[in-house]
Amino acid sequence: MDLFIVLVICLSCLILFSLWNGSYAKGKLPPGPTPLPIVGNILQLNTKNISKSLSMLAKDYGPVFTVYFGMKPTVVLHGYKAVKEALIDRGEEFSGRGSLPVFEELTQNSGIVFSNGKIWKRTRHFSLMVLRNMGMGKKTIEERIQEEISYLVEMLKKTNASPCDPTSLLACVPCNVICSVIFHTRFDYNDPKFQTLMKYFHRNLMIISTPWMQEKHNEQSEFTMDNLVITVWDMFNAGTDTTSTTMRYGLLLLLKHPEIAAKVQEEIDRVIGRHRSPCMQDRSRMPYTDAVVHEIQRYIDLVPTNLPHAVTEDIQFREYFIPKGTNILINLSSVLHDDKEFPNPQQFDPGHFLNESGNFKKSDYFMPFSAGKRVCVGESLARMELFLILTSILQNFTLKPLVDPKDIDTTPSDNGFSFVPPFYELCFIPV
Repeated sequence: MDLFIVLVICLSCLILFSLWNGSYAKGKLPPGPTPLPIVGNILQLNTKNISKSLSMLAKDYGPVFTVYFGMKPTVVLHGYKAVKEALIDRGEEFSGRGSLPVFEELTQNSGIVFSNGKIWKRTRHFSLMVLRNMGMGKKTIEERIQEEISYLVEMLKKTNASPCDPTSLLACVPCNVICSVIFHTRFDYNDPKFQTLMKYFHRNLMIISTPWMQEKHNEQSEFTMDNLVITVWDMFNAGTDTTSTTMRYGLLLLLKHPEIAAKVQEEIDRVIGRHRSPCMQDRSRMPYTDAVVHEIQRYIDLVPTNLPHAVTEDIQFREYFIPKGTNILINLSSVLHDDKEFPNPQQFDPGHFLNESGNFKKSDYFMPFSAGKRVCVGESLARMELFLILTSILQNFTLKPLVDPKDIDTTPSDNGFSFVPPFYELCFIPV
């Protein structure tokens, strides 16, 4: 048994050495902690909070370093300068999608999120074209969002100010907006099909009847049935989960900070009043509310390490060599929580996005949707939804917690790939 263990260790070391040798053959990867055989640096990282572990390593190895997840090297980019240099200044070279075996098995290099190369470029272009034709960023899509929010407000009124979990209702708005884009219809919130759709996007057989089918018999085309199904799944998953989770987290933060919610309501009363629905034109006259929406996204840091990128060719990055196909991990937390750009970054403070005169202040460090070639396709849609949902809820309701605000815990319940808020209930008190 002891001999077997020795042989396994020796073989592992040989494999690891050969991988290192290949990586260093044409140059030098960035520095990093010494990996263990087989498992690499996994045991040296807190898997429940990868971004925090990466921030600790950056203190020792700088803004560009290498970690091993198993036996494959991953180059980590930490801080605004390194992230901007890669994703924006050299966006094409860093536009590949990194390896995620679980999703690769599911998507087979299809869709928008997990595809690469020609398939990704053509599918992304086509998806953007469809979304724009359907009104993304225009008045038509704004009207659809306003319509959905009116249904949300009515459903919240039916809670009769009783304690409720807002999770399901908040997911209905972005999901139905995507439905209206893809299927040209919306669903009643209690519709069993709609409920199933929100839970099992990839199983939705309604995709077959959409007008997207063009070329399923052409094996050379990117517009195959499989690719279109995965593309729709990507749009639903990204367009529903991220927006609803951000909004759910945002309401929890406002429960924790009722003074901030009150300031938003004061601005709503002054700019919009009670007799019409909020619209996107209002945002320019509501700097505090706009700052609150931005601060919610900055503070919650929904996807702290982003999805992995990959370099599309052998490149020299700073003084290091990075071989084609190497995974690149973007530590977005290090940008969104930069203490020079955002003083006291661990504090929820809309002042991070306001200047001394109280006007809204943009920040290049605001990257919750990532940046560069792989920036979220639905960014403008999500921004519109978040602003309109928040203002509409606070226009119609006062948020009442079930416990004293100082006792509310806003610590994420799952510090893994995505930060999600803990379970909570609240009362929506009509105003």
